[in-house]
Amino acid sequence: MDTIFNTAQLRKIVAQWRRNGERIAFVPTMGNLHDGHISLLKHARGMADRTVVSIFVNPIQFGKGEDYATYPSTLEADQDKLTRIGLDVLFAPNLKELYPGGMEEDTRVTVPSLSNILCGEYRPGHFTGVATVVTKLFFSVQPDYALFGEKDLQQLMVIRRMVDDLCIPIEIVGKPIIREADGLAMSSRNSYLNDDERTIAPIIHQTLKRASTAANVPNADFREIEASCFARLKESGFKPEYFSIRRSSDLMEATLGDRELSILTAAWLGNARLIDNIQVNVDE
Repeated sequence: MDTIFNTAQLRKIVAQWRRNGERIAFVPTMGNLHDGHISLLKHARGMADRTVVSIFVNPIQFGKGEDYATYPSTLEADQDKLTRIGLDVLFAPNLKELYPGGMEEDTRVTVPSLSNILCGEYRPGHFTGVATVVTKLFFSVQPDYALFGEKDLQQLMVIRRMVDDLCIPIEIVGKPIIREADGLAMSSRNSYLNDDERTIAPIIHQTLKRASTAANVPNADFREIEASCFARLKESGFKPEYFSIRRSSDLMEATLGDRELSILTAAWLGNARLIDNIQVNVDE
């Protein structure tokens, strides 16, 4: 596996692959790789002739007071994991490569409406930061496929909308959440949990499953379910931001008659902001 730090060098390699008629799969990450990332990368390797992974901690998707300065950096350990998988290229650009005009003056990519709800309400500007950096990475890597985990469901939908709206010829592939044995969704931020918090953390998934069961009955009161589950998280030691039952197609608030639902939550536990979701197909 080659580690590339320079965009121009990456584009030369990609151009050669294109001349050879090879297809490219891409997985963007912020590093500190766990088994959820590894699962995505193995799927990517099986989809295309060439596979690229990026590691870049994107400053403009972090808000004031968030963990940009302390986000785990484990490049050498990540390189070892990636080499064992057998990928072609690790792209690890610096700030100057992706923000040549400076972060304050740089062009932004914004997906309206979808970026301002749920996590977007509590992290203003976050999804603009995500859409901007992913667009830059797409133009650098020029993949046929880009893979994202469904744990960040809202992010996945923002990127799908962006690709559709901007007519970017890339197939966006979402893959299921990878969980620990006790149900906790794998995340780099799980490392922020202390031992006591780690014991509590699986309650977030248990609560989502409870909501899934409650939503899948005739005439379910979605707002009552949301309030009950929000309260359960709070009583368990979390500081929940939201617990919401949404229509899967566009993440708008679900109402009776909606059959494909996504139940999403974000909650703080100590220094870790945990997000998770579950999909529900309501019985006829």
